[in-house]
Amino acid sequence: MFTGIVEELGEVTAVEKLDDASRFRLRGPLVTEGAKHGDSIAVNGVCLTVVETADGEFTADVMAETLKRSSLGALEPGSRVNLERPMAVGGRLGGHIVQGHVDGTGTILDRTPSEHWELVRIALPAHLSRYVVEKGSITVDGVSLTVVEAADDWFSISLIPTTLALTTLGIKQSGDPVNLEVDVIAKYVERLLGPNARENLQ
Repeated sequence: MFTGIVEELGEVTAVEKLDDASRFRLRGPLVTEGAKHGDSIAVNGVCLTVVETADGEFTADVMAETLKRSSLGALEPGSRVNLERPMAVGGRLGGHIVQGHVDGTGTILDRTPSEHWELVRIALPAHLSRYVVEKGSITVDGVSLTVVEAADDWFSISLIPTTLALTTLGIKQSGDPVNLEVDVIAKYVERLLGPNARENLQ
């Protein structure tokens, strides 16, 4: 489990394309400190399992399902990525509950800069629209953010200087894809209040 508070701006150092998967090597001295085989690290909001670590880098295998549902397939050597270690039990929940299970991808539509912040609009896939609400939480490339405005096919977020400086959201451009994870609590509520709500609540 993660909080969506990015710890480190890392970099892809190598990509090995396999038949139906890819193996990534990523540089992240902070997140690899103490990391070992089998640990989890979120890469642009996608929970990946560490295969091995060495000299501030780690490798992770990305299966076809993950490549299909996220934007990781577009990464190449030199790509910058947002990195986060799992939340420690007993730690502060600085963002919101993030699983690292990407629900889909969106596309940056436009950016409107201001003196101290920037408003970003992102295209929203139709199947995720019902989970995104004004002032609710959403994870964009692994960054926990508050929704400013929610329309049927897009939503907007406001980025403060810290987020712009310390995550990939500061360098993403219009047309770039981003990974989206909606609030898992909303999905559970929908399931409970679905057609069989009465039976589920008994």
